[in-house]
Amino acid sequence: MPHTFALPVAASRSAFPVSRAALIACLLCFAPAAGRAQSAAPPAHGIAVANMDPAVKPGDNFYLYANGAWIARTQIPPDRAAYGVFTLLSDLSTKRTNQIIEEAAKSNSPVGSNARKIADLYNSYMNEKGIEALGQAPLQSHLKEIAAIRDRRELALALGKSLRVDVDMLNNTHLSTSNLFGLWIAPGFSDSDHYVPYMLQGGLALPNADYYLTDSDAMKQIRARYTTHVTTLLRLASFDHPDQRAAAVINLETSIAKTHLSIAEIEDIAKANNPWARADFSRKAPGLDWNAFFEGAGLTHQQQFIVWTPTAVSGEAALVASTPLNVWKDWLAFHLIDRYSDVLPAAFAEEEFSFFGKTLSGVQQQRPRWQRGVAVVNAYLGDAVGQIYVQQYFPPEAKARAQALVANLIAAFHKRLDALTWLAPTTRAEAHAKLDTLYVGIGYPEKWIDYSAYDVRSGDAFGNAFRASTFDTQRWIARLGTPVDRHEWCMTPQTVNAVNMPLQNSLNFPAAILQPPFFDNDAPDAFNYGAIGSIIGHEISHTFDAEGSAFDDKGRVRNWWTPADHAHFDDEARSLAQQFDTYEVFPGLHVNGKQTIDENIADLGGIAAAYDGFHAALKGADAPVQNGFNGDQQFFIAFAQNWGSKTRDASLRNQVMLDPHAPGQFRAETVRNSDAWYKAFNVQPGDKLYLAPDQRVRIW
Repeated sequence: MPHTFALPVAASRSAFPVSRAALIACLLCFAPAAGRAQSAAPPAHGIAVANMDPAVKPGDNFYLYANGAWIARTQIPPDRAAYGVFTLLSDLSTKRTNQIIEEAAKSNSPVGSNARKIADLYNSYMNEKGIEALGQAPLQSHLKEIAAIRDRRELALALGKSLRVDVDMLNNTHLSTSNLFGLWIAPGFSDSDHYVPYMLQGGLALPNADYYLTDSDAMKQIRARYTTHVTTLLRLASFDHPDQRAAAVINLETSIAKTHLSIAEIEDIAKANNPWARADFSRKAPGLDWNAFFEGAGLTHQQQFIVWTPTAVSGEAALVASTPLNVWKDWLAFHLIDRYSDVLPAAFAEEEFSFFGKTLSGVQQQRPRWQRGVAVVNAYLGDAVGQIYVQQYFPPEAKARAQALVANLIAAFHKRLDALTWLAPTTRAEAHAKLDTLYVGIGYPEKWIDYSAYDVRSGDAFGNAFRASTFDTQRWIARLGTPVDRHEWCMTPQTVNAVNMPLQNSLNFPAAILQPPFFDNDAPDAFNYGAIGSIIGHEISHTFDAEGSAFDDKGRVRNWWTPADHAHFDDEARSLAQQFDTYEVFPGLHVNGKQTIDENIADLGGIAAAYDGFHAALKGADAPVQNGFNGDQQFFIAFAQNWGSKTRDASLRNQVMLDPHAPGQFRAETVRNSDAWYKAFNVQPGDKLYLAPDQRVRIW
């Protein structure tokens, strides 16, 4: 499936009630780990020499060599799970977005306009006194509806009504959804010209099944605190016997967790392509009244689905029949409260942060309310803000320069494909076709979301959040069966990230990431190609990784590789996975090479293509020397400085367990597979990172 460039490392909660996995992605677009922020010296147009530690030998620890001084002097702010360059850029984007929101709030724009919606949404969230005055009232009609459920049919109807399009396989936010099932709407595996619904495992409030099933002391402590969390929210919502109800809810979630597939299994496209007709659900997944479920979900007329995790869907459906009705009602009530806690009185929001922020991520204090308010607006009206953002902060000349760099990277990939001896001629021709049809979105989308059907009301924070999730789900369901827009974006311009979407054969590079210290018009090519070039190359490389290679130039799932091609690729991928398996994050906890393999391959390909693009851009000239570093040295240092980070232990542990990206310190050391890196820094046998030439992984 498609991949973001640098997913965050913490399972903390945001101010807005979308899926917990999506919360992880969205919130920590505001605070992921990486980079060269907080330099003691003024920003340089190029590598940050002040952040380096020359006492470290490059061949022993290239990550610390490039970032050691920054790491030594940097403290993680108490409201962050991690700190780095993404934080720097996201903070800048947040401040800019806040200015846009404040201007909208002062404009007294007409009712129904985007500016008025932005103002009313933000002001309703910021009105803490108003939220306190309403108390639990916004919840009551929903809780009464749940309490009135009388039988399994009405339960199935309620489960369907709660379904949201909040699982996004394009953004790696598929790890968990608090709805019973995950729903994703995207181009079809076989019919990539039309939107189809995908159904996945769901039902968990904790990040994934390991949190319920792993028998370690750390997980036992988290589960104990989670029990307190569930009990507290039910008590705050005036449920009697909240401790007993909480125990039953957690027992149900534990049973659900036992049906779930692992992250590595979910990412196996071959196992995900399971077409089910509507009539198949009752036969293959008995226990749930599927007619009532689809009625509640607004999917009555949909006849074809792709069930990504069939064993989990079947297992969860069976639990609907075998678990007492009252337990399911409490499960629905808890998930509703949990989902919308940040737009309820402070006691709810504080408890939510205490568990998901402090316990799961190690964050010491809540983010300022205005920053969470910006996150709310970005989540619900992101394109409305984005239109203004690019007008103010992404001029046409910046887009043109970024497009030129992208063109050089694609040309470099074409040349690398031609140089590969292990690819069959037919496979190479198909790979060239994918590059030729690849859409690369720079800065902002060509079409913006129409928010006219989203009802935003002044002073109704809870209602605005609830209607936002409903609006988004209905917007996507309405697209089922319609032609796919291959130029559609899945990120807002103000997002600091990048993404590859193989079902559309497209890439997105938002405006917010196309600025220093990733992309600097005043910096030498060595820096830009090492920094943003490796990111662009990373995303292009996903087009040909273990999952990207499952899709052809039209985004269809089709095997266009020969068996020999696959065998060679798998051998190299296995070697890279074994390399990452050796990296120990904490005593006894290693990076999962298989879980992170696609991102590691993309880093490897990204560096290789960016290096070639850099030298092509020189056109035979020598690269300028900066602070005594030649061009190749600057290139590799710039890449490694993308990953300098400070991360809290709890958050880092979460990343190792959940994230398809390895921690930044190990991503930086991917350079040990590049012959040019050895030459640039005179790395010799005996150095800790040294790999003999025949041990270096070479794929693209």
